[in-house]
Amino acid sequence: MKLVIFGANGPTGRQATAQAIAEGHTVTAVTRHPGDFPLSDPRLRVAGADVLDPGAVESAVAGQDAVISAVGVPYGLKPVTVYSDGMRHIMRAMTKQGVRRLVCVTSTVLFGVPAPDETFFFRAVLEPLIARTIGRTVYDDMRRMEGIVTDGDHDWTILRPAGLFDADQVSDYRIATSRLPGRFTSRADLGNALLRQATGGRHVRAFLDVRTTQGVPGFLDVIRKEALGGRK
Repeated sequence: MKLVIFGANGPTGRQATAQAIAEGHTVTAVTRHPGDFPLSDPRLRVAGADVLDPGAVESAVAGQDAVISAVGVPYGLKPVTVYSDGMRHIMRAMTKQGVRRLVCVTSTVLFGVPAPDETFFFRAVLEPLIARTIGRTVYDDMRRMEGIVTDGDHDWTILRPAGLFDADQVSDYRIATSRLPGRFTSRADLGNALLRQATGGRHVRAFLDVRTTQGVPGFLDVIRKEALGGRK
């Protein structure tokens, strides 16, 4: 398949790109800094573009079979609009170019219900602190993006991973249409889930939780490394 990946130079985007190339797909990796992109392959085209530039987005989408968005921004106090504005440009480009399949990433926070095995302290204190204070502007814009996606008529799937961490290999991760037990999703697993949905199309017009069950780190380790870094 021909795939375009927005946010390709983030940790999850690089995972999705590398795995797609390894499976023989033709990939257009969209990044604002193409000179810094670490991957190369005859099946890979690195496109220097900003998701907020509608013309550049349409050029990247043209001729593709499916679109993956792994766009991510760090937590902060300033309002965030890159998820919603970027998705508007992506979906308009898809409509103009006749591309139907869209897979993107938000967060398990947007399920609005706790994980089945979650402790009271995490459910009542830690997760609200992250969702309503530290990451409020990010999650607000993720919600706006989800509304834009679901209001459209494309064949979309939205993945809602938990706390992200780095892992060397894809594991036997779990995926479901409701919130799963556990607190973490490896970027290798998330990249694989993005690829599986983009190329397989099993869960069209669905929200999916993605959860890693093997080799997960400690909660405080992930918060220390990831929460303030905003790496998607």
